[in-house]
Amino acid sequence: MTNLIKKRGLIIAIIVTLFTLLILLNVYFSNSVTVKISQLNVRSGPGVNYSLKGTVKRGTHLQVTAKKNNWLKVVANHKQTGWVASWLVDKTTIGHHSKLAETTIVLDPGHGGDDTGALSNTQKYEKKYTLQIAKRVAQQLRSQGARVILTRSTDKTTSLVSRPALAEKVHADAFISFHLDSSDVANSASGVTSYYYHDGASKRLATNINNQLRSLPLPNRGVQFGDFLVIRNNTVPAVLLETGYINSNSNFKRIKSIKYQNQIAQDVVTGLNNYF
Repeated sequence: MTNLIKKRGLIIAIIVTLFTLLILLNVYFSNSVTVKISQLNVRSGPGVNYSLKGTVKRGTHLQVTAKKNNWLKVVANHKQTGWVASWLVDKTTIGHHSKLAETTIVLDPGHGGDDTGALSNTQKYEKKYTLQIAKRVAQQLRSQGARVILTRSTDKTTSLVSRPALAEKVHADAFISFHLDSSDVANSASGVTSYYYHDGASKRLATNINNQLRSLPLPNRGVQFGDFLVIRNNTVPAVLLETGYINSNSNFKRIKSIKYQNQIAQDVVTGLNNYF
């Protein structure tokens, strides 16, 4: 009888041990990720502005210990600790690896829905083209691995106050609002303008982007102070870009062309790369 009790006790102990081991393994693997891109940066804190501690290569298993602002605190190779951008863990390829891959960028297509924006001489609304341009910028940014969020992705009404609020909510590294200018008299003005409200980072961001927009086939009206709510009420580096005059026939011919929109997108991406 004593031996039988001992055997039963041993069996129960083994079962409990195995069950505990399965739970621990499940916890371990459910809180682990595998690097799929060729190289992933590990930083000292949850953001692109924190110092670089090192890198991990494709295939490395990372144990997740905390999450903050869409960044993951991880342990690599049972010794290296730091933070990685969560959206990069699931990616398999990035067209061109750059610092932009670790950034969160909010793009704001001006107007939308009931708010049509300015009108062209051919009765076309500004809201249509700001969305087209923002989507082209988003496509190029995502090809570099950036986390991109649009304040609107369709023709819907979006309040002004919600736009900078979104940038703050997602802990954006930059906010860019796209607009098209309009003059009091049709065909009396032409050009591209980059606006900032806050000195410092916002002004530097506007300058870096505007330097690239000089390649556009329209006059560059430079970097200017602008008292616009979406950049005034923003707590992240924010700029507003007027990428042409919609009621100028020559400007509008450019604005509605895919080639011009793609050129704007490339210039904005290059400007962001230079800024970061």
